Amino acid sequence: MKHIFLNLKRFDISPEHGGVNRLAPMRDWGRTIVEQTQEQLRAFPEAEFVMYMPEAHLIAAAAARTADSPVKLGSQGVYRADTAKGGNFGAFTTNRTGNAVREMGCESTLIGHCEERNDKRGILGEAGVDPAEAASATNRILNAEIKAAQEAGLSVLYCIGEKSEEQEAWQEVLGEQLEIGLEGVDMSRVVIAYEPVWSIGPGKTPADKPYIEKIARFVKERTGGLPVVYGGGLKKDNAQMLASIAEIDGGLIALTRFTGEIGFYPDEYIEIIRTYLGK
Repeated sequence: MKHIFLNLKRFDISPEHGGVNRLAPMRDWGRTIVEQTQEQLRAFPEAEFVMYMPEAHLIAAAAARTADSPVKLGSQGVYRADTAKGGNFGAFTTNRTGNAVREMGCESTLIGHCEERNDKRGILGEAGVDPAEAASATNRILNAEIKAAQEAGLSVLYCIGEKSEEQEAWQEVLGEQLEIGLEGVDMSRVVIAYEPVWSIGPGKTPADKPYIEKIARFVKERTGGLPVVYGGGLKKDNAQMLASIAEIDGGLIALTRFTGEIGFYPDEYIEIIRTYLGK
């Protein structure tokens, strides 16, 4: 089974306000993406397709799915605690809980994305926490999020990755993210996304095939063979290369167009999938 994940970040904002949404008005955006992809995705039964959307779009996107849609929906993270019978029945102001997104129609959640890790480390850094301890504490928080997600019935895409200053110690950094982050969780409901944070972004050199192979083997060895997808951005330009790596089980797509009218376009999303799966 191949796993194709789509992280739509905050791509719902229009160019007028600094965003990249040229697809549909915000109120129609999530529904439009599902409607314009689900029929074409039926052509690829060998893969699962999960779309992580901002919370505001999940209800409309879920309503757009047909009864046998190949599209699964997920949230961009969940809080580390949740409602419970006989316990907290809703005191979660500003926080998105697993039970909430489950009732919206989600089946999965994205946890540990490098942007989430940076946010948590930054908050701890403001409190004067040592960077090494901040990284460890972040892993413990993410572990609690995974457990809360699974308790709500969600599967998890758990992101790991090393920054440029951590590259020399990549085994230690990634090993701790896996060991602490996955402690006591249901491994059957986890897929790992590897993000080479040091290589992501304008002007940076993308991770090459040997490096990605090395990391994927390491992750599979440490996790007993969990599926590993490339989280540094599955694109048309690298789809064939990633498909040739036996240890890589899929990818995480974000934008589909990086020049000109930058943005996410459903037809280009389908083309990336077609290229990766060799169709």
